[in-house]
This record gives sequence, C-alpha cells and structure tokens, in this order.
Amino acid sequence: MLTRTAAVLARRRMSQAAPPGVDPARFLEAVAEDTYEMVAGLELVTPVLITSVPELDEIVWPGTQVIVVGEDEPLTKILARLDTDQAAVIAADAPDLPPLLVGKLFRELGRAEITVCPAEGGGAVAMACALPAPGWADADLDAPDVVAALRAQAPGPRRVATTPGWHRLRTRDDVERLDPGLEGWDNTRALIAAR
Repeated sequence: MLTRTAAVLARRRMSQAAPPGVDPARFLEAVAEDTYEMVAGLELVTPVLITSVPELDEIVWPGTQVIVVGEDEPLTKILARLDTDQAAVIAADAPDLPPLLVGKLFRELGRAEITVCPAEGGGAVAMACALPAPGWADADLDAPDVVAALRAQAPGPRRVATTPGWHRLRTRDDVERLDPGLEGWDNTRALIAAR
C-alpha cells in the first residue's frame, strides 16, 4: 500500500510576520500548530513536523515524528530524511490552508513528478513528490518563482504540476489575509485576538 507523509516545515524566520504586540516565538508556535493540526487531521496521511526550532516539538500529537533541521537546510536534503512513498512539505506559515489543497497535491502526482501549491506573492505554500525525489529537482519553497524554476530544471514539460494557490504569512501585513470565516487556525486566531 502506498504510504503518504505530510510534513509541516517550520523555520525560525517564519516568526517575523508576528503582528505588533505578539511575541514572535508564540506566533510561530501558533501558526505551526494550526498547520500541523490541519495535516494531522488528514486521512491516510502520516503527519511529520520538520523544524529548525527544537522546542516546537511540544505542538505535535504523541508518536509524531519530529525532524530537526538547520535553518537553511535545502528541501532536497529534508525530503531525503522522510521514509515514505510520497511526501508533501507544507510551509508552517499557512495556518488557514484548506486540507483540500493538500489532497490535490497528492492527486496531481498521478500525472506529474512534482506538484506545487504556489503562494501569493511568490514562492510556494507546499510541494509534493514521490520519494526518492527526482534528481533533477532543486526545489525551494521560498524561491521567487518556484514553479518556473522547477519547470526549467525538469527534463520534460509535464513533470511539474500546480494546484490552486494560497497565501503564507511572511510579513506583518499578511496577517490581514486570514479569513475569519474559515474554519481552523484556532491558535493563531486566539493569539491575534488577545493582543
């Protein structure tokens, strides 16, 4: 049976979007926990936390694998540390990402080697591939145009697919993109409301 992992990638620099009056460390913990909770609720997918902030391991459910990485460890090296048939890596600064978009990433792997959920303003919210990752791909969720970069690296035009895009919280202004009408992102919502 095909195994699938959805890994939430939390890097220390993701705390820089904390709005005024909110502690950056608590902000990172809240957005990462919301993103992890969404991933942990997916069916037939194993959640994993990948982080450059070791103390974030407290946000995960018991038994969840936590992989500590360097702040700038390349995505290709991170993917090599996952033991699964297919993996999606999701940026932790997307606390309101709909679970449906993660499902679409995996579904698109039926026709492409890599699938990308682009981020508004550049980069990617998430990326998925079969493992081992394609040797031609040098992906980076923070590359300005990750889809164009991957398509330029790909040996054929149909190796990289995209899903509908979403937003990430990379600046203080990005917090305004959070939709109060969407379910989820409870920890981030409570933290912002309390300031």
